[in-house]
Amino acid sequence: MAWEAPLRPAEMAETRLIAAILDGQFPVNSTLPPERELATRLGVTRPTLREALQRLTRDGWLEIRQGRPTRVRDYWHEGSLGVLGAIARNPGPLPPQFIPNLLAVRLALAPAYARLAVERSAEAIADLLEAYRGAEDTPEALAEADWHLHRVLTIASGNPVFTLILNGFDALYRSLAVRYFASPDARAHSRRFYADLLAAARAGNPDAAERITRRVMGDSISIWSHVAEQE
Repeated sequence: MAWEAPLRPAEMAETRLIAAILDGQFPVNSTLPPERELATRLGVTRPTLREALQRLTRDGWLEIRQGRPTRVRDYWHEGSLGVLGAIARNPGPLPPQFIPNLLAVRLALAPAYARLAVERSAEAIADLLEAYRGAEDTPEALAEADWHLHRVLTIASGNPVFTLILNGFDALYRSLAVRYFASPDARAHSRRFYADLLAAARAGNPDAAERITRRVMGDSISIWSHVAEQE
Protein backbone atom coordinates (compact mmCIF):
# COMPACT_ATOMS: atom_id res chain seq x y z
CA MET A 1 0.00 0.00 0.00
CA ALA A 2 1.34 3.45 -0.99
CA TRP A 3 1.21 6.09 1.72
CA GLU A 4 1.13 9.80 0.94
CA ALA A 5 3.47 11.91 3.04
CA PRO A 6 1.60 14.58 5.01
CA LEU A 7 2.01 18.15 3.87
CA ARG A 8 4.58 20.24 5.68
CA PRO A 9 3.05 23.24 7.51
CA ALA A 10 4.36 25.68 4.89
CA GLU A 11 2.95 23.53 2.08
CA MET A 12 -0.39 23.32 3.87
CA ALA A 13 -0.48 27.11 4.28
CA GLU A 14 0.46 27.55 0.62
CA THR A 15 -2.28 25.17 -0.54
CA ARG A 16 -4.91 26.88 1.61
CA LEU A 17 -3.92 30.34 0.41
CA ILE A 18 -4.07 29.26 -3.24
CA ALA A 19 -7.52 27.75 -2.68
CA ALA A 20 -8.65 31.00 -1.01
CA ILE A 21 -7.37 33.04 -3.95
CA LEU A 22 -9.02 30.78 -6.52
CA ASP A 23 -12.39 30.69 -4.77
CA GLY A 24 -12.47 34.46 -4.38
CA GLN A 25 -11.85 34.84 -0.66
CA PHE A 26 -8.81 36.91 -1.64
CA PRO A 27 -9.64 38.35 -5.08
CA VAL A 28 -7.09 39.68 -7.54
CA ASN A 29 -5.69 43.05 -6.39
CA SER A 30 -7.06 42.61 -2.86
CA THR A 31 -4.69 42.62 0.11
CA LEU A 32 -4.09 39.83 2.61
CA PRO A 33 -4.90 40.30 6.31
CA PRO A 34 -2.05 41.26 8.68
CA GLU A 35 0.50 38.53 9.23
CA ARG A 36 -0.55 37.68 12.79
CA GLU A 37 -4.24 37.37 11.83
CA LEU A 38 -3.52 35.34 8.70
CA ALA A 39 -1.21 32.94 10.56
CA THR A 40 -3.94 32.35 13.16
CA ARG A 41 -6.56 31.73 10.48
CA LEU A 42 -4.31 29.23 8.74
CA GLY A 43 -3.25 27.54 11.97
CA VAL A 44 0.48 28.03 11.39
CA THR A 45 3.28 30.01 12.98
CA ARG A 46 4.33 33.35 11.56
CA PRO A 47 7.73 32.04 10.33
CA THR A 48 5.89 29.22 8.55
CA LEU A 49 3.49 31.73 7.00
CA ARG A 50 6.41 33.85 5.80
CA GLU A 51 7.89 30.80 4.07
CA ALA A 52 4.60 30.12 2.31
CA LEU A 53 4.24 33.76 1.28
CA GLN A 54 7.75 33.79 -0.19
CA ARG A 55 6.97 30.72 -2.28
CA LEU A 56 3.71 32.22 -3.53
CA THR A 57 5.50 35.46 -4.36
CA ARG A 58 8.10 33.55 -6.36
CA ASP A 59 5.43 31.90 -8.51
CA GLY A 60 3.49 35.11 -9.12
CA TRP A 61 0.49 34.75 -6.81
CA LEU A 62 1.43 37.56 -4.43
CA GLU A 63 3.38 40.79 -4.23
CA ILE A 64 5.04 41.44 -0.89
CA ARG A 65 5.40 45.20 -0.38
CA GLN A 66 7.66 46.57 2.34
CA GLY A 67 5.59 48.38 4.97
CA ARG A 68 2.35 47.76 3.07
CA PRO A 69 -0.14 44.86 2.93
CA THR A 70 0.65 41.93 0.64
CA ARG A 71 -1.25 42.22 -2.65
CA VAL A 72 -2.87 39.36 -4.57
CA ARG A 73 -1.49 39.65 -8.07
CA ASP A 74 -3.44 39.19 -11.28
CA TYR A 75 -1.97 35.70 -11.52
CA TRP A 76 -3.22 35.07 -15.06
CA HIS A 77 -1.11 37.99 -16.27
CA GLU A 78 1.67 38.14 -13.67
CA GLY A 79 2.09 34.47 -12.74
CA SER A 80 4.52 31.82 -13.92
CA LEU A 81 4.29 28.15 -14.86
CA GLY A 82 4.21 27.50 -11.11
CA VAL A 83 0.72 29.03 -11.07
CA LEU A 84 -0.46 26.57 -13.72
CA GLY A 85 0.94 23.62 -11.81
CA ALA A 86 -0.66 24.81 -8.57
CA ILE A 87 -4.06 25.25 -10.24
CA ALA A 88 -3.77 21.76 -11.70
CA ARG A 89 -3.05 20.33 -8.24
CA ASN A 90 -5.75 22.32 -6.47
CA PRO A 91 -8.45 19.92 -5.19
CA GLY A 92 -11.19 22.53 -5.53
CA PRO A 93 -13.16 23.52 -8.64
CA LEU A 94 -11.04 24.64 -11.56
CA PRO A 95 -11.38 28.20 -12.86
CA PRO A 96 -13.89 28.63 -15.72
CA GLN A 97 -12.46 27.82 -19.14
CA PHE A 98 -9.29 26.38 -17.61
CA ILE A 99 -9.71 22.98 -19.25
CA PRO A 100 -10.61 24.33 -22.74
CA ASN A 101 -7.65 26.71 -22.50
CA LEU A 102 -5.38 23.84 -21.47
CA LEU A 103 -6.61 21.75 -24.42
CA ALA A 104 -5.94 24.71 -26.71
CA VAL A 105 -2.34 24.78 -25.48
CA ARG A 106 -2.09 21.06 -26.20
CA LEU A 107 -3.40 21.75 -29.70
CA ALA A 108 -0.57 24.26 -30.16
CA LEU A 109 2.16 21.96 -28.79
CA ALA A 110 1.24 18.36 -29.62
CA PRO A 111 1.56 18.58 -33.43
CA ALA A 112 5.09 19.94 -33.02
CA TYR A 113 6.30 17.25 -30.62
CA ALA A 114 4.56 14.49 -32.60
CA ARG A 115 6.36 15.62 -35.75
CA LEU A 116 9.73 15.75 -34.01
CA ALA A 117 9.17 12.36 -32.40
CA VAL A 118 8.45 10.70 -35.74
CA GLU A 119 11.42 12.47 -37.34
CA ARG A 120 13.77 11.21 -34.62
CA SER A 121 12.29 7.90 -33.42
CA ALA A 122 9.70 6.67 -35.91
CA GLU A 123 10.35 2.97 -35.23
CA ALA A 124 10.00 3.30 -31.45
CA ILE A 125 6.79 5.31 -31.80
CA ALA A 126 5.38 2.73 -34.22
CA ASP A 127 6.24 -0.13 -31.87
CA LEU A 128 4.44 1.61 -29.00
CA LEU A 129 1.34 2.29 -31.08
CA GLU A 130 1.34 -1.27 -32.41
CA ALA A 131 0.96 -2.44 -28.81
CA TYR A 132 -2.02 -0.12 -28.39
CA ARG A 133 -4.04 -2.26 -30.79
CA GLY A 134 -4.73 -4.62 -27.93
CA ALA A 135 -5.37 -1.97 -25.28
CA GLU A 136 -8.35 -2.61 -23.03
CA ASP A 137 -11.36 -0.50 -24.05
CA THR A 138 -12.04 1.11 -20.67
CA PRO A 139 -11.78 4.77 -19.58
CA GLU A 140 -8.98 3.94 -17.14
CA ALA A 141 -6.93 1.96 -19.66
CA LEU A 142 -7.28 4.57 -22.40
CA ALA A 143 -6.51 7.41 -20.00
CA GLU A 144 -3.26 5.74 -18.99
CA ALA A 145 -2.38 4.84 -22.58
CA ASP A 146 -3.04 8.36 -23.83
CA TRP A 147 -0.94 9.93 -21.09
CA HIS A 148 1.89 7.52 -21.78
CA LEU A 149 1.79 8.19 -25.52
CA HIS A 150 2.02 11.96 -25.13
CA ARG A 151 4.81 11.62 -22.60
CA VAL A 152 6.77 9.29 -24.91
CA LEU A 153 6.21 11.70 -27.81
CA THR A 154 7.55 14.66 -25.82
CA ILE A 155 10.63 12.70 -24.75
CA ALA A 156 11.25 11.41 -28.26
CA SER A 157 10.95 14.95 -29.63
CA GLY A 158 14.34 15.73 -28.08
CA ASN A 159 13.02 18.92 -26.47
CA PRO A 160 12.77 18.39 -22.70
CA VAL A 161 10.68 21.54 -22.23
CA PHE A 162 7.73 19.73 -23.83
CA THR A 163 8.10 16.97 -21.23
CA LEU A 164 8.43 19.38 -18.31
CA ILE A 165 5.25 21.20 -19.35
CA LEU A 166 3.34 17.93 -19.68
CA ASN A 167 4.64 16.59 -16.37
CA GLY A 168 3.25 19.66 -14.63
CA PHE A 169 -0.24 18.41 -15.40
CA ASP A 170 0.27 14.72 -14.67
CA ALA A 171 -2.44 14.19 -12.02
CA LEU A 172 -4.93 16.55 -13.65
CA TYR A 173 -4.41 15.02 -17.10
CA ARG A 174 -5.05 11.50 -15.85
CA SER A 175 -8.11 12.54 -13.86
CA LEU A 176 -9.69 14.45 -16.74
CA ALA A 177 -8.79 11.73 -19.21
CA VAL A 178 -10.84 9.16 -17.29
CA ARG A 179 -13.85 11.47 -17.57
CA TYR A 180 -13.11 12.11 -21.25
CA PHE A 181 -12.76 8.44 -22.11
CA ALA A 182 -15.99 7.57 -20.33
CA SER A 183 -17.50 8.52 -23.70
CA PRO A 184 -17.46 5.62 -26.19
CA ASP A 185 -17.14 8.18 -29.00
CA ALA A 186 -14.02 9.64 -27.37
CA ARG A 187 -12.46 6.19 -27.03
CA ALA A 188 -13.24 5.35 -30.67
CA HIS A 189 -11.85 8.71 -31.81
CA SER A 190 -8.57 8.17 -29.96
CA ARG A 191 -8.23 4.61 -31.25
CA ARG A 192 -8.47 5.99 -34.78
CA PHE A 193 -5.82 8.55 -33.85
CA TYR A 194 -3.47 5.81 -32.63
CA ALA A 195 -4.03 3.82 -35.84
CA ASP A 196 -3.45 6.85 -38.09
CA LEU A 197 -0.37 7.93 -36.15
CA LEU A 198 0.93 4.36 -36.34
CA ALA A 199 0.63 4.48 -40.13
CA ALA A 200 2.49 7.80 -40.23
CA ALA A 201 5.26 6.44 -37.99
CA ARG A 202 5.58 3.21 -40.00
CA ALA A 203 5.92 5.33 -43.15
CA GLY A 204 8.44 7.61 -41.43
CA ASN A 205 6.25 10.57 -42.37
CA PRO A 206 6.56 13.44 -39.85
CA ASP A 207 4.36 15.72 -41.99
CA ALA A 208 1.49 13.25 -41.68
CA ALA A 209 2.13 12.82 -37.96
CA GLU A 210 1.89 16.58 -37.46
CA ARG A 211 -1.24 16.90 -39.59
CA ILE A 212 -3.02 13.97 -37.91
CA THR A 213 -2.16 15.17 -34.42
CA ARG A 214 -3.36 18.71 -35.13
CA ARG A 215 -6.69 17.43 -36.43
CA VAL A 216 -7.27 15.08 -33.52
CA MET A 217 -6.23 17.57 -30.83
CA GLY A 218 -8.67 20.07 -32.35
CA ASP A 219 -11.44 17.47 -32.39
CA SER A 220 -10.75 16.62 -28.74
CA ILE A 221 -11.71 20.16 -27.68
CA SER A 222 -15.18 19.69 -29.20
CA ILE A 223 -15.50 16.21 -27.72
CA TRP A 224 -14.54 17.48 -24.24
CA SER A 225 -17.15 20.25 -24.53
CA HIS A 226 -19.80 17.64 -25.29
CA VAL A 227 -18.62 15.38 -22.44
CA ALA A 228 -18.69 18.30 -19.97
CA GLU A 229 -22.22 19.24 -21.04
CA GLN A 230 -23.43 15.68 -20.40
CA GLU A 231 -22.01 15.50 -16.85
